[in-house]
Amino acid sequence: MIGPLLRPFAHYLSDFIVKLPTGMICPVICLLALFPLVLLAEEKPAADQNTKSLFDGKTTKGWKLTKFGGDGKVAVENGELILGMGEPLTGVTIADGKGLPTDNFEIHLDAKRVMGEDFFCGLTFPCHDGHCSLICGGWGGGVVGISSFNGMDASENETTKYMKFESNKWYHVRVRVAEGKLQTWIDDKPMADVELKGKKIDTRIEVDVSKPLGIATYRTKAALKNIELRKIVEKK
Repeated sequence: MIGPLLRPFAHYLSDFIVKLPTGMICPVICLLALFPLVLLAEEKPAADQNTKSLFDGKTTKGWKLTKFGGDGKVAVENGELILGMGEPLTGVTIADGKGLPTDNFEIHLDAKRVMGEDFFCGLTFPCHDGHCSLICGGWGGGVVGISSFNGMDASENETTKYMKFESNKWYHVRVRVAEGKLQTWIDDKPMADVELKGKKIDTRIEVDVSKPLGIATYRTKAALKNIELRKIVEKK
């Protein structure tokens, strides 16, 4: 983008530099060298106003320890939010849940199981008039699904899937609530696609304290990063 902008002025600049006093040539050339950098700074795209980062990679700011009882240690290490192994649960809940959307939004995050054999990401979130949880790696390590629809949890409803998860491997988790549906993906692979009309939506009692937005593990140590909330704006 910058080259074409400067090309028409190249001839004039060269004539200008040649006519300068000897002592002024170097300072002027240095200033001209900085000009493209200024243009690049101005060309940076504006931040997406509909995307909010929920984890700064440095602190637990914006989160609080979920008081399950028997919680493992929560810390930030190397840009990752670490949920230590609990007995049985460890988690964090958003510190201020006011204004969270209940429809037309997506949640994105990266998660990995560091140690343990059960769910390394139990993501609880608002969904219309209720809340529910996406479970990744539950019931011994391989169940993926939503808890709960009509009183049936992730292991026994229409969203139940089975997936092999490798330890210390990152998985991208995505949840979307929009257009009357709840959809989920892991590494862009569709996992759930559910029509919400007529369904009773709620969490299992064990993770009620994760509401309105929280992430938990079960007898598992996990790492999280790139946690984002994205509002979906309808195109007019």
